Amino acid sequence: MTMPIARLFARAILNGFDGMFTEWQNMTLGAQARFECAAWHAVQEAMKERLSIYRGKVFSTARTAGTIAGGHLHDRQLWRVAKSEYAQLVLTHHNSEIAQTFFNSCYCYVFGHEKVRDMHTFALTEQAIPAAVDVQILNVYPYQGSLDAMVEKILDDYALNIPYEDRERDAQRIVAAAQRHLLPVLPFVEDETRIEILDSIFFRNKAGYIIGRVVTGNAVRPFVLPLLNNERGAVFVDTALFQPDDLSILFSFTRSYFMVDLPVPSLYVRFLKGLMPHKEAFELYTAMGFVKHGKTEFYRSAVAHTRASSDQYITAPGTRGMVMLVFTLPSFDYVYKVIKDRFTPPKDMTRAQVKEKYRFVKNAERAGRMADTQEFTNLAFSRARFSDELIAELYREVPSQIEERGRALILKHVYVERRMTPLNLYLQDADGWHLHNVMDEYGNAIKQLAAANIFPGDMLLKNFGVTRHGRVVFYDYDELCPLTECHFRRIPKARTEEEEMASHPWYAVDPSDVFPEEFPLFFSGNQRAKQVFDELHGEIYDPNFWRGLQEQIRAGMVHDVFPYRRSKRFPRPG
Repeated sequence: MTMPIARLFARAILNGFDGMFTEWQNMTLGAQARFECAAWHAVQEAMKERLSIYRGKVFSTARTAGTIAGGHLHDRQLWRVAKSEYAQLVLTHHNSEIAQTFFNSCYCYVFGHEKVRDMHTFALTEQAIPAAVDVQILNVYPYQGSLDAMVEKILDDYALNIPYEDRERDAQRIVAAAQRHLLPVLPFVEDETRIEILDSIFFRNKAGYIIGRVVTGNAVRPFVLPLLNNERGAVFVDTALFQPDDLSILFSFTRSYFMVDLPVPSLYVRFLKGLMPHKEAFELYTAMGFVKHGKTEFYRSAVAHTRASSDQYITAPGTRGMVMLVFTLPSFDYVYKVIKDRFTPPKDMTRAQVKEKYRFVKNAERAGRMADTQEFTNLAFSRARFSDELIAELYREVPSQIEERGRALILKHVYVERRMTPLNLYLQDADGWHLHNVMDEYGNAIKQLAAANIFPGDMLLKNFGVTRHGRVVFYDYDELCPLTECHFRRIPKARTEEEEMASHPWYAVDPSDVFPEEFPLFFSGNQRAKQVFDELHGEIYDPNFWRGLQEQIRAGMVHDVFPYRRSKRFPRPG
């Protein structure tokens, strides 16, 4: 294969990436207008459409590259030379790291994710990102003796095309919140303190977020102002957040992706990671919508961790699933989920249906209550790192998904998800405040998913997890469906003693029928938890509760999703 063809081949892939990035950015740039118009259904559709842009551009780019390659598209030597050419082309590209992931995606599309080697792709190593990029991403506000003046200037600079509901009121509230929660731990010093704000507003769902940091010497704190639309033609500041945990939850793996104007995403990742050092780069790229590059960064992180550790993969703690086999590396904060070849009765569905559920979640408003996942094809592991018990379980439960090549064990289809403590296990040691809090969280998770038009289906405690922040998250998707597709019914009263004593329902039940009166069964074996839940969320046993939500959703209502406690919100008039 000649060098000129490899160079043209590489150029075609880079052109495809630039076209993808432009289209992605154009979709993103409409976020502010959708927010200003309170076009919430358009927000949801735009999110789904943006997720499809990358895949579509990979397909079209691979076809173009195939034309250039002639009959050599599947010649890995061509890809090896083209990778070298591509590395030179992106050497000074502002988004070289994401461009390299795009190259990987084209390769994987052509070869069906087979033999993804570093000699042909940027799977494990990336071209160094240019150290100096002439793009400013921060607006800086020096403290000159007046916090009021700083806040007012920030609100003015980040004003939208609709007015503030009450700018002076919001400024006073922000200053008062800073005086209560920020200044005691980070005092403002004239000419030494500054507030640095990212130049683009982060839009997601029904909110926009002004995100930055307060800096005094070596001390740093987040500075976040959530903006909401009152749906009467004005915007208001809902609260002010200054805690690292507040920012971490805002960028949680349980939430939908932001839409934010990012000419150079790596600069934003560096800034945000400085505020959230425990967040991995892949989490931040993913949160900002660069899902495929987040996947690349995760893979590199997982490989690096595996090489630096020596523990073995084991079956994940918790109750065995009927649909998924789940395993983990104890020293790693993620689990690997493989769809079983045969589902444990009474589960009656197909592999394709399970995969469709996961695609549904990827496109859905996750409301901070469903874990995001990364999907891998032909993921290779070191065979020696698997315990004998796990190997036996894999060959028993997912034999069609396993291939051994030398020292490698390859799983043909895998979901990767953040590891959490299963709720049923968490409850074993929870009492007092923790029991009350986690049961409140469990009920809130169910309600917030329902408000986002998602019915979990199987609400057993084992299907929910508890995060390090104490939030309850749903992670078992095989029975979820849109809430509006459910038919919520009361259990008919028995007409005879025979009907009352029958072991099976004596009345007709359709697949879409749901009987909320049966939900207490989810607490089987844990009456303490049930008692607390009944006091806090007993209304979920009433079909009318669910029907009311359905009516609201069908009427077009899009519920608010707050990535912070409602107690943190500024008071609203009326």
